[in-house]
Amino acid sequence: MKKSREDEMNAVPEAASSPRGTTESLADPDSGLRGDVSSLGSDSELNGFVNGEQKIDKYGFVGGAQYTGDLQPEIPPEVLRQRESKWLDMLNNWDKWMAKKHKKVKLRCQKGIPPSLRGRAWQYLSGSKVKMEQNHGKFDEMDQSPGDPTWLDVIERDLHRQFPFHEMFIARGGHGQQDLYRILKAYTIYRPEEGYCQAQAPIAAVLLMHMPAEQAFWCLVQICEKYLPGYYSAGLEAVQLDGEIFFALLRKVSPVAYKHLNKYKIDPILYMTEWFMCAFSRTLPWVSVLRIWDMFFCEGVKVIFRVGLILLKYTLGSSDKLKKCQGQYETMEKLRSIDPRYMQEAFLVREVIELPVTEREIEKEHLIQLKKWKDTHGDLKYHPPPRLHGAKAINEAEPHSQRALVQMPSIMIQSPPVSPSSDSSSNSKKKDKKSAKEQKKEKKKLEKKMGKVEPIANGSAPDETKRILKDEPRAAQPVDIAEEIKQSMLKKDSQLQQSEQSLSSEGTEQDTYL
Repeated sequence: MKKSREDEMNAVPEAASSPRGTTESLADPDSGLRGDVSSLGSDSELNGFVNGEQKIDKYGFVGGAQYTGDLQPEIPPEVLRQRESKWLDMLNNWDKWMAKKHKKVKLRCQKGIPPSLRGRAWQYLSGSKVKMEQNHGKFDEMDQSPGDPTWLDVIERDLHRQFPFHEMFIARGGHGQQDLYRILKAYTIYRPEEGYCQAQAPIAAVLLMHMPAEQAFWCLVQICEKYLPGYYSAGLEAVQLDGEIFFALLRKVSPVAYKHLNKYKIDPILYMTEWFMCAFSRTLPWVSVLRIWDMFFCEGVKVIFRVGLILLKYTLGSSDKLKKCQGQYETMEKLRSIDPRYMQEAFLVREVIELPVTEREIEKEHLIQLKKWKDTHGDLKYHPPPRLHGAKAINEAEPHSQRALVQMPSIMIQSPPVSPSSDSSSNSKKKDKKSAKEQKKEKKKLEKKMGKVEPIANGSAPDETKRILKDEPRAAQPVDIAEEIKQSMLKKDSQLQQSEQSLSSEGTEQDTYL
């Protein structure tokens, strides 16, 4: 008998507290994080799923609220292949598409990125591919660094809470948890002034499901610095400020919901913190998470605002829906258990695309709320970099070389080294062969020349004799014509022999050099 979703959700703390598998400390270098982990096997093997006891869905979930099972409709293979072909063309000519056809890129992100290319597309959209190439070797350097023990202890305690029903993270000390630990530790070294925030863990975990650790790290950096700057710093001032922006936008989108929340003095920070800081990764069904993230990486934080506004609009946006929410507690309970119909992929994506909330409105409201914040709270203690709204803004703000976007294989096989002696001998053979050909060619030329002059040397060239006699009719003394011709030809023969010796010595020098 299958468990209900409520039973599975209730079972999370028990599964998280004592999962089967290794139990060594991840912070201990001798416990397996730095040592040989090949003996651990897969995370599914560690947890007893090798015999088919638990069915894994196509996203890697074995249960929990985000388990999809077999109910998810499949995209026809021919449609999927066609989308993959289009995305490959875009990724291989990324700068051209971003400069001239950004609207087409945006439309294709709204349709959904093909699963086989999602990880690579997220890296290109966020600019993390370029960031990684510009910081070659930086992640490995931070990975080898010991890090701050205070942060490491907190990170280690949080690892088992991240998607405990996903096969990558279900085993304590498994491969997924090890890579997650490495990423979060590296960020505390990369940004020591920010350190570690618990909301970064689910973000990093989602990235790890789609790409290797180093690529996931730089993608996390781009999210923290470009998409959601200041969200994970101490005090959470940026999140609180966006909460006020969100509440002001709600007044335009759903006045009924706005009045209700204002009536019971329910601050946005009470319900939108996890939504925004985790980018809805812990709230929505998994298929919806992936579709929202596709658009988020392309269009920026406005997608997160739109999703939150839609959920409030359809949960608290009419008087009928508010009859059972007569109070702060009842309202909060309603927001914790949103009707699944409003989070369903097709409905939510359509509403997000159609909702008219632009980055210009968000930035305009940001200036208004920032002024109010200064009047009530004073200046911001943390000054994050300016927020960039999506892939186009990031691409324009961070110029890069074409080489930075060249896709390099994750696994590289080196060819066996060639010994210098064998290499030089092969080159020598080639040179010798070439030299022999040249000498043979020169020899043929010489033989041809010798063939022409030989009759003259033997005294059987009457034309030549007549010419000499004609040129010297008035010679005072008799001339021995045969002797003169003989001397002339001997001179030519000596020149030819010198030329042949020169060619021969040239070839000898070449061989000696080799």
